[in-house]
Amino acid sequence: MLLLLLLHLLLLLQQLLILLLLLLLLLLLLLLQQLLLLVLLLLLLLVLLLLLLLLLLLLLDAAIFT
Repeated sequence: MLLLLLLHLLLLLQQLLILLLLLLLLLLLLLLQQLLLLVLLLLLLLVLLLLLLLLLLLLLDAAIFT
């Protein structure tokens, strides 16, 4: 049971890393285009929201497994 939970968490972490890499690529493209600082701040807020949502999903999954 614990092993299954750990595998589930690893899959979620893998998805999180892929999302973060895509967002970093977007940030690099925006920096190359020299857009406004506001856009970068909005992207950072989006990353924080995604992290919060993933943490909530992890908590819900942990609650379901127990």
